[in-house]
Amino acid sequence: MTDKEIIQGLIDRDNDVTEEFFFVKCRPLFLDIIKRVFDDEVDYDEFVNELYLYLMGNDAVKLRNFEYRCSIYQWLKILAIRFFIKKRDNLKEKSGDEDISETSEVQMADNVDTLAKLDLLRLFSLMPNDRYGLVIKKLMVDGWEPEFLANEMNITVDNLYNIKRRAMAQLTQVALNDIREYGK
Repeated sequence: MTDKEIIQGLIDRDNDVTEEFFFVKCRPLFLDIIKRVFDDEVDYDEFVNELYLYLMGNDAVKLRNFEYRCSIYQWLKILAIRFFIKKRDNLKEKSGDEDISETSEVQMADNVDTLAKLDLLRLFSLMPNDRYGLVIKKLMVDGWEPEFLANEMNITVDNLYNIKRRAMAQLTQVALNDIREYGK
């Protein structure tokens, strides 16, 4: 099924599409996110049902606003991480374990950033060409200036940009393969 067919099936509240997508295709993804976000064991069905209700709320506005600039799995991964982090923080607030204040938003952002960085580092490790991962990390994550990195690598800036272009293509392919793995 294409992303558009999945989105439309969810909006149409097609039970087969919903069951297949949330409880089969996305199960490994959601289990991984839940494991990373929550310290304690949580009920998978309960939290996925809450995520589903969140997506379907307000006439499925979240689904309707999906712009197809990435795969449904990439989009849902980010959305689910944020949703589950908010859920976790709300649970802590209700239980009184933690004094929730303005810092929880900062902590949430830090958690999302940390998960994103870990995910990116994992994708770099899956890249066949280690040099490509290094170039992307230095330029885009660490914020090195291209001239400085080219000098460090003893290459021209033009050559660095060619390497970066090929590296981004390889990273994209690795990420797509990773997403397909989650969809199995």
